[in-house]
Amino acid sequence: MPHSFDLLVIGDANPDVVLGPLDTPLSFGQHEQLVGTGLLTLGGSAAIMACGAARLGLTVAFAGRVGDDDAGRFMRTALEERGVDTTALRVDPELPTPLTAVLTRPDGDRAIVTSPGTLAATGPEDVPESLLTASRHVHAASYFLLPRLAAALPGLFATARAHGATTSLDTNDDPAGTWDPDGVAAVLAVTDFLLPNAQEALALAAAGGTPAMAAAALAARGPLVVVKNGADGALAHDGRTLLGTPGTPARPLDTVGAGDSFDAGFVAAHLRGLPTADALHLAAACGALSTRAHGGTGAQATWDEALAALARNGKNL
Repeated sequence: MPHSFDLLVIGDANPDVVLGPLDTPLSFGQHEQLVGTGLLTLGGSAAIMACGAARLGLTVAFAGRVGDDDAGRFMRTALEERGVDTTALRVDPELPTPLTAVLTRPDGDRAIVTSPGTLAATGPEDVPESLLTASRHVHAASYFLLPRLAAALPGLFATARAHGATTSLDTNDDPAGTWDPDGVAAVLAVTDFLLPNAQEALALAAAGGTPAMAAAALAARGPLVVVKNGADGALAHDGRTLLGTPGTPARPLDTVGAGDSFDAGFVAAHLRGLPTADALHLAAACGALSTRAHGGTGAQATWDEALAALARNGKNL
């Protein structure tokens, strides 16, 4: 059936304040510490992924909730400036827009502190059925930050799939550390692509071993599992076959949002009909290229830029 959008992204949208790199331990006691850079930018895993997909040439709609405040207006404007349709970005009249502070270190690691604002209130009523049925693919992010939306996600994904869409999920981290095994199992049954990083894959699989072993265990529950593993590249497991990519070499300036740009690249490649091995290479290139600037969206790749990066490393898709 015809679709109006290539991609519908549902989930979190909030400003990020990115500070760093901090090369000493974080100090309390009202001690002021100086870092080299600071940036106020578009944040939220779902929002960054949506912008990355639009940058790659997809028609993208976003569904979620922000507050009736300056931060919410900032997010709407930032999404629209990057080509994302925000018609379904709802304004909550009472709760504030979420805010996140990201503190980076020279080794690429980071600490993330979030004030949730509207996140806990975001629910299935914020996702219009008309968008679920009008999109070729539906992606959800930050599963554990959005409990009402997470509980409804199996039904939302089932509706999208019934109208010809494919689906993907990037759970991101679970601040509570419980990893909701029953809820995750229900949503994986209607998820085409699960897109965790290596640590998240191990936690979701609730087993020891390697990222490849975790991917195999999760793939047995239904989805193609694509695991992001930083400088070591990425891998994919469909329950039978393990594929991998060493990734695209990069000298990262800031890794914030790299995983979300990876997700955008994988979904864009899938929607263009690329096989999994090629989609994995393309996604890794998108993740690496996004680290060229501070913040999650400042250096997101175009399709041609991602192909050129692959060609420079001997991969021609």
